[in-house]
Amino acid sequence: MASHLSNGHVNGDSQKTFSLADLPKSNNFTQKLPPDPEYPTPAVSHKADRGKLGPRLVRSAAYTFVRPVSFEKKELLGVSKAALRDLAIDNATVNTHEFVETVSGNKIITMEGKEQPNDNDIYPWAQCYGGFQFGQWAGQLGDGRAISLFETTNPTTGTRYELQLKGAGKTPYSRFADGRAVLRSSIREFVVSESLHALGIPSTRALSLTLAPEARVRREMTEPGAIVARFAQSWLRLGTFDLARSRGDRDLIRKLADYVAEEVFPGWEALPAKLASPEEKDSINPARGVPKDELQGSEDKPEAQENRYTRLYREIVRRNAKTVAYWQAYGFMNGVLNTDNTSIFGLSIDFGPFAFMDNFDPSYTPNHDDHMLRYSYKNQPTIIWWNLVRLGESFGELIGAGPRVDEDAFKKEGVKDDYMDEVVKRAESTIQSTGEEYQTVFLAEYKRLMTARLGLKSFKDSDFEELYSELLDTLEALELDFNHFFRRLSFITIEELDTEDKRKDVAGRFFHHEGLSGLVGSEADARARMGTWLGKWVERVKEDWPTSTEGTEERFAAMKAVNPKFVPRSWILDELINRVEKQGEREILGHVMEMALNPFNEEWGWNKEEEERFCGDVPKFQRAMQCSCSS
Repeated sequence: MASHLSNGHVNGDSQKTFSLADLPKSNNFTQKLPPDPEYPTPAVSHKADRGKLGPRLVRSAAYTFVRPVSFEKKELLGVSKAALRDLAIDNATVNTHEFVETVSGNKIITMEGKEQPNDNDIYPWAQCYGGFQFGQWAGQLGDGRAISLFETTNPTTGTRYELQLKGAGKTPYSRFADGRAVLRSSIREFVVSESLHALGIPSTRALSLTLAPEARVRREMTEPGAIVARFAQSWLRLGTFDLARSRGDRDLIRKLADYVAEEVFPGWEALPAKLASPEEKDSINPARGVPKDELQGSEDKPEAQENRYTRLYREIVRRNAKTVAYWQAYGFMNGVLNTDNTSIFGLSIDFGPFAFMDNFDPSYTPNHDDHMLRYSYKNQPTIIWWNLVRLGESFGELIGAGPRVDEDAFKKEGVKDDYMDEVVKRAESTIQSTGEEYQTVFLAEYKRLMTARLGLKSFKDSDFEELYSELLDTLEALELDFNHFFRRLSFITIEELDTEDKRKDVAGRFFHHEGLSGLVGSEADARARMGTWLGKWVERVKEDWPTSTEGTEERFAAMKAVNPKFVPRSWILDELINRVEKQGEREILGHVMEMALNPFNEEWGWNKEEEERFCGDVPKFQRAMQCSCSS
């Protein structure tokens, strides 16, 4: 079985690598959180008929032990070499029977040589969670087609990941679905998750893609099945807490919160304290974001009366604020930002109708079912905060209790009437103040990223209006490509913009090859408008960079390092899916992954003409494509 390895931006230092069987493994999640009471141990679940592990309501649990389905025929289509290195997996073991069988769900390597697992053995599981979908409570959801295999810690980096299979069969959380994934959506997730990581955007990752050709899966049509082996520091979602709150399960909320602080994050002592004053907020340097070491909490600070669960809430909020800032700066849209698709760890997660922006349009959504534009580009920061308010409501009792949070009476019986008002007031105040911090952190990170993308070393207050806002208004008005603009800007010298006529001439570099749309006005007016912006930009460049040849080359290098030449746009993924699935091509997947994992390169060494086509203008009638949630 051939696999196509792709290089990524990874640490070149040597590290010890392992086969999948020899990877250091753990099962902290299943050891420290409550299991499905129907199948409380691996042994009970393993003895059960696979068909009995299907859809039903599961209460008072964080997960269910459940084994993946097996596929007689499978083909390993691709493996990310960047993922192999981050997981400390030996490249030489990829084509082994053990690797292919494990990532396709046919082999539980933690049971090697065993007929039955012991109660404490590492055994596959599916998570239980709920969620608000399109603003409405949807009840129990859970891992309907994802099954985690084990946790593994890279001994060099110390980072722990949870490895899981998507498309591995029914679980108690499959509802009316089949627990499978189609090749189409699996290719999309395989490419985009590694692409986001390569761009520096926090994301879940993808290790491998396996085709199950005989698993015919019914979606809009009957399609071939596939399995993505994917991994993340945590697969917990805001919806994990939503479900426990909806059921009044105070004990589970607290256990989940403790687990997140102690096992997902570095511990309670590492969580941030409140941004105490407007002056402290204003002191944040956009060039470096919010320095965590300036935000540590300690029990002797006044804000510590808000207790450690408030600091946990802040950590989750700040992580998500930074991630959505990345989305906005790079024009990425998830398409379905339900609370079950929002990560506790602040990762981009669960890729359905996602897209990178083509022509800049703040109202664009890649989801053809999102008729109200709830998850459009311009709404993403607001929606993530809406989701985080739901998390604040789940945490409400814990953060509202303040110093009472560890009293035995509170832990056993909850809030008493005589201090109910105090708890509500503190919780509401905390959520409100954390909302202000969300905005502060988001804006600081967004300014930092946009400053870098525009090739500037520093941020001035006037930049937001005169450069950022004016640029986006211009891109929208002239229907110009978002990411192409920044890459092409990365090669423009000061000398090319030293007269008005030159600036108007350079403006044409940002137009589509077929010219401007007839809806945007005259070409002369368009050139004048873009030229005016370029004039403002070049004056700011002169303030930040030497005008020497060396200064120009240094600026070019800095801009090219943050402005990708390649992003996996919707039209490219559609072509990729067609060529892999319908035409039987295999090499093309490896080539596109090579580009996705090295997005800032000028070339990738396989086919210059194809590379330039994938990096060039989006075909006119394939811009702003939309797709379904099954995509």
